Amino acid sequence: MPRRSLTPSPTPARSLKLPRALAGLLVVVLAVLLTGCSSGAGSGAGGGASPGGARVSVPAWAHGMGTVREDQLPGEARRTLALIDKGGPFPYAKDGVVFGNFEGRLPKHQRGYYHEYTVKTAGSRDRGARRIVTGQGAEIYYTDDHYNTFRAVLR
Repeated sequence: MPRRSLTPSPTPARSLKLPRALAGLLVVVLAVLLTGCSSGAGSGAGGGASPGGARVSVPAWAHGMGTVREDQLPGEARRTLALIDKGGPFPYAKDGVVFGNFEGRLPKHQRGYYHEYTVKTAGSRDRGARRIVTGQGAEIYYTDDHYNTFRAVLR
């Protein structure tokens, strides 16, 4: 007569507990990862922590839009800002011209309020898509997709 094992064979309910528990754990881990990834730098309107841990305050003109700290901009954009601060000279003839805001992506102001500056794009044979746009109220905006989207630059 064959010997029977003393350990009971798994019942269908018992064998499903482990996969269900693993699936639940997987859902929780994915939710935590996705939530953490969606709060990347420069994407929200709130202040961000600088590398030293200090909070960067968001000026009123930047509320409700994406932000980027100046030190997070590409090097070419930081060089363009330095030229703007010095008043030039600028490498492109169209630097400093009035930005019309025809797409309405920035707050509405009278014509002449905004001015645009080219951010050099390595390998581009023309001015490329990157710009810094400044406002008369000391606002600074950055676009890397030719005015499709803007982020407020926090200094």
